[in-house]
Amino acid sequence: MVACALVGSRLDYANSVLFGTTQKNISKLQKAQNLLARVVACSPQSCSPRTLLQQLHWLPIKHSIDFKRANINFRTLYSSQPAYLRSSLHACHSTRSLRPSNTNLLSAPFVRTSFGSRSFSVAAPKIWNSLPLSLRTFTSPDTFHRHLKTHYCQQAFQST
Repeated sequence: MVACALVGSRLDYANSVLFGTTQKNISKLQKAQNLLARVVACSPQSCSPRTLLQQLHWLPIKHSIDFKRANINFRTLYSSQPAYLRSSLHACHSTRSLRPSNTNLLSAPFVRTSFGSRSFSVAAPKIWNSLPLSLRTFTSPDTFHRHLKTHYCQQAFQST
């Protein structure tokens, strides 16, 4: 419990700002999470970190960042809070009716730099639009959170 409280909380705190960061930074954080999983599970070095994370029901850092961003998107869309974030999200309106209009997609502004692509107004639609339609149609926060965690766990731990 002490390890989770001290290290795990530091790994999860404000990790949504890490969207778009380099793979080098992600791998450093992932190593810390893997070590924490070994300590919590009291497992030997020979045990796979992926197996430990799956048993503990922890998302790897990359998926954890996307999970947190998707939750922020959901709260912003359905509760309109915080208002400054809500004003930067816009529904996607197609001029042609090639597909059904109930896809619940967001439009992202055009940016020229990689730094600009990390902003909320660009990254939020990217993550939101990558979710399956079944997730984007939930309106209950608890249901959305539960199914979103399942979605990212399946992505992270599917057999390769």
